[in-house]
Amino acid sequence: MSSCTLAALRIGVYISTRDGCSVDEAVSRIQRAEAQGFYSAWLSQLFDYDALTLLALAGRVTERIELGTWVVPSYPRHPSALASQALTVQAASGNRLALAIGLSHQVIIENRLGLDYSKPIRHMREYLSVLVPLLAGEAVRFEGHEYRVSLELDLRGVQSPPVLVAALGPQMLELAGRMAAGTAIWLGGPTYLREFALPRITAAARAAARPSPRVVCGFPIAVSKQHEAARRSAAALIERSAKLPSYQAVLARGELSEPASLAIIGDESHVHAELQALAKLGVTDLNAVLFDVDGDPEAWRRSYAFLAELARSGV
Repeated sequence: MSSCTLAALRIGVYISTRDGCSVDEAVSRIQRAEAQGFYSAWLSQLFDYDALTLLALAGRVTERIELGTWVVPSYPRHPSALASQALTVQAASGNRLALAIGLSHQVIIENRLGLDYSKPIRHMREYLSVLVPLLAGEAVRFEGHEYRVSLELDLRGVQSPPVLVAALGPQMLELAGRMAAGTAIWLGGPTYLREFALPRITAAARAAARPSPRVVCGFPIAVSKQHEAARRSAAALIERSAKLPSYQAVLARGELSEPASLAIIGDESHVHAELQALAKLGVTDLNAVLFDVDGDPEAWRRSYAFLAELARSGV
């Protein structure tokens, strides 16, 4: 292992449910992540299990690990419903939820759910205007274009979870810095983070007199010497996301003509050095998305073990 340290980078792991696992198995994977020393475990809200329900279940059988959503789309859930559910997870887990929310994508919201996606920035601004104070236990009186809310939630003894906004473009990054605790970013490489995302969200938080934003970045990672095979596997993992317009813009801003090039692939020393570089940029949290590598059957296990070691060591 390299002698340099990962300055304050909190290492978490992505928990996949795309293999058709049972509820018990999904919860078991989070328990294992805690036992192995990961700081956090992240679950996507896809078209299968409800992520927050799984995290509430996991909260009853874990003690330390942070439980994060990656991410909950805002459009299908009224902010009051999401606030109530998030605070229930807080109550079930002893206040260990990290609530990452996002707009999702126009093709999903309009074509698959039949909802209006014409004003996404306004939608998220109004959504946060209702969600954040409700989570804080405040009475909300809000009159907007999409939401007209007069409500207070009565859940006692729970803390407001940090709200992270999946932000990629300039307006969403500004909104995340000004109104939320930080951001959750997928497919944002070092150039994009250094030159585009981090300056914008940091400046917005500073202008709003908020603490430095939390920046949680998801990266495909494989500890493997089978570089070409690993790149092909990473390309397959990223392929669907990379076709969406918002991610295409991120890849372009990061000067990445080949999406798989943002995957972190190599031996332990190389992976450690790449994570150190992310920490120096200002990334606060890693959501490690591990994947199988053709021709290297031990790659997933090796990657998991190495990252767990880094998480335990506190570097």
